[in-house]
Amino acid sequence: MVEEEAKSLPMELSEKGGVENNGFVHNEAFDDKEMDTSSQEEMPKPHVVDADPAAIEELLLKPYAGMPKEVLLKFSSQAQYRLTREILFWLIIAAAVVLVCATIAIIALSPKCLDWWQASPIYQIYPRSFKDSNMDGNGDLKGIQEKLDHIMYLNIKTIWITSFYKSPLKDLGYGAEDFYDIDPMFGSMSDFENLLAAIHDRGLKVIMDLIPNHTSDKHRWFQLSRNRTGKYTDYYIWQDCTQAAGSVTPPNNWVSVFGNSSWQFDDVRKQCYFHQFGKEQPDLNFRNLAVQQEIHDIIKFWLGKGIDGFSFSAVKFLLEATHLRDEPQVNKSQNPESITAYSQLYHDYTTMQVGMHDIIRSFRQTMNQFSSEPGRYRFMGSGGDEKEDVEATMMYYGATFIQEADFPFNFNLINMKNLSGNSIFEAVNLWMKNMPAGKWPNWVVGSPNAARISSRIGKEYINVMNMLLLTLPGTPVTYYGEEIGMENIASENVTFPEKSPMQWNGKVNAGFTEGNSSWLPVNSDYQSVNVEIQMTWSNSTLNLYRELTLLRNSELPIHRGWTCYIWNDSNVFVYVRELDGLDRVFMMVLNFGQESTIDLRTIVPNLPSEAIIRLSTNFSNAGKAVNTKLIKTETGEGLVLEYKTAKPVHTMEAFQGKCFVAEKACYSSAFNLLYVNC
Repeated sequence: MVEEEAKSLPMELSEKGGVENNGFVHNEAFDDKEMDTSSQEEMPKPHVVDADPAAIEELLLKPYAGMPKEVLLKFSSQAQYRLTREILFWLIIAAAVVLVCATIAIIALSPKCLDWWQASPIYQIYPRSFKDSNMDGNGDLKGIQEKLDHIMYLNIKTIWITSFYKSPLKDLGYGAEDFYDIDPMFGSMSDFENLLAAIHDRGLKVIMDLIPNHTSDKHRWFQLSRNRTGKYTDYYIWQDCTQAAGSVTPPNNWVSVFGNSSWQFDDVRKQCYFHQFGKEQPDLNFRNLAVQQEIHDIIKFWLGKGIDGFSFSAVKFLLEATHLRDEPQVNKSQNPESITAYSQLYHDYTTMQVGMHDIIRSFRQTMNQFSSEPGRYRFMGSGGDEKEDVEATMMYYGATFIQEADFPFNFNLINMKNLSGNSIFEAVNLWMKNMPAGKWPNWVVGSPNAARISSRIGKEYINVMNMLLLTLPGTPVTYYGEEIGMENIASENVTFPEKSPMQWNGKVNAGFTEGNSSWLPVNSDYQSVNVEIQMTWSNSTLNLYRELTLLRNSELPIHRGWTCYIWNDSNVFVYVRELDGLDRVFMMVLNFGQESTIDLRTIVPNLPSEAIIRLSTNFSNAGKAVNTKLIKTETGEGLVLEYKTAKPVHTMEAFQGKCFVAEKACYSSAFNLLYVNC
């Protein structure tokens, strides 16, 4: 009975200075009616306790999850919570500032990423000779599309297609009849659009040729100009000349590139028109602003189609002197009447005239209008092959604040008069020492207008030349077929031996066409020199080319590092590629002469006693160790040696003035990133 009463009795504090404790609840089973009155009399009376309400509230209230705002505010002002909150606040602010500063520092110190035209070799295709898809014996755009996997196999990302505009095909299509159309020999505009889509679907880029200097005499502009129709009257360069007894007396002694007078009499207009090339290719008058606008419109048309860049050729011929004075003779004692060859005159008034670069820069400005989208930069190359004037060639790069071509194509390795380690060094050094600071080099070893490597310098040098091409700094340019070592057609009856059909396999016509014949005969060596068979040979020219492109793409020192000349003589050319922050160095030992033995440890201080052959023109040597005091190479042999050092060559005093870098970059192994503040 006493126990039951204890459970039912609430404890309470007097309202006077106390707080009622409702922590105990009456037993719901308790029945007031059954309560014993006698036990009520025995219940203890409530006691009154004096207490500070604030102290009691502080004792009873503690922070808890889900507390209301009013309760939270009671604790937020307490020192222990306020201090913690302020510490956290300033830590967050400091972390944000550090993050912003680190981001700015990384952006400021990171080198510029290589653009697509810098990162990949360029593969030049002469479309008529690449692949025939319709059995007419002529290569075409569909044929190029069929063989895009070959480009991918080579680890190449950029294709350069030479002229395929509608043309009478005089001078192989370099005089366009319509800049807005495809020559039917190569296909249709729909074929081009399909090819372009296929190229971009594979992540590749495509460059087109554009020769703005002249058109075909079949072009609509010329037909209107010869009839003096409206604005087209002065679209070409017309001058009065006399014709008597079937002979024409030209305005001056200017001679065309192909020989004989640059002036051709037109029976319709009764005047002479000027042509720097063939008489079927009249020069446009670029002093006429309407003509310049026409070229800008052509550029916009093809960029609008989606092409990724242009190679502008023959641009040094864009302007001629207006005074029409005779050009100086090379041999002043020669009879002026006997001058018929282009080489017999100094072309002071028909090339590189004041204002020419302004026109080219205006082309660049038009192209820049299409370069605003990320990843869609439009490349511009120019044909600035000034054999005797390298400074004039370098002007095509533009100036510090004036953009022109991304680079003028470099034909130094084609223009060499003889082959040796020294001549290779001279060709490379000529470009590198004259190139403006911060510009990007390039190297061309084959072209539609030059004999193939194997025919020009000997097929024993094809592999070492490709090794040179793909390990030098800058953008390498490969002419189709050089990756398998194709040669010129050995026939006196063939006009264009360097343009023979691509040799795909050992079948009839080398797999170029399924028709009965090709526009040029296939080289007789196609059974052994073709893509299909070389893919199966481990030591083939094709597989070496592919390994070299893989090396170039995967190794930072070769991709964008320093180049330092180590040694050159009549036989070998030796140079290194290295990058600040990396202890891994690649040394190229390339033989362009006779068998040679060289002691590199004597030449390079701190060179390790051994180096590993990373790649060799003889695949069986790859992976072997060589003694750097005794490196032997055979004729046409090339070695890519790899070694580690804490003392890179470009930091050595002995090699100051022998080292170059285009896009400076340093490597941080700690953060696995590139930076420029070396």
